[in-house]
Amino acid sequence: MERYPMIVAGFGFRAAASQASLQSAFDRAADGRAVAAVAAPEDKADAGCLTEWTGAQGLPVQPVSPAAMRAVSTATHSAQSLARRGTGSVAEAVALAAAGPGARLLEPRHVSQDRLATCAIAIGKTT
Repeated sequence: MERYPMIVAGFGFRAAASQASLQSAFDRAADGRAVAAVAAPEDKADAGCLTEWTGAQGLPVQPVSPAAMRAVSTATHSAQSLARRGTGSVAEAVALAAAGPGARLLEPRHVSQDRLATCAIAIGKTT
């Protein structure tokens, strides 16, 4: 069976984040790469800024549970993220979890210009 790459953009963001915050972080992280889906913590997957942004991009949102976020190892380690979410980077953790077993980060998370959102791109295998 042939396997195709699954590229996922993972987001972490504050309540004050806007679509522009997400776009800024995404542009820095994706660097022109096409992504198949967006991942976010399940408690933020229906946030207005995210649903509006993903709707405009035509991308599905994959909610990621707290347990799945804690189960992956991240490249960066924010003390605030560790204290609040149990992971070093929300964006990296949700991207890796959504991209599936054996997924890897293309590079560490990127921060939006306004510092309200982060985005990381992970690549995994799917059939």
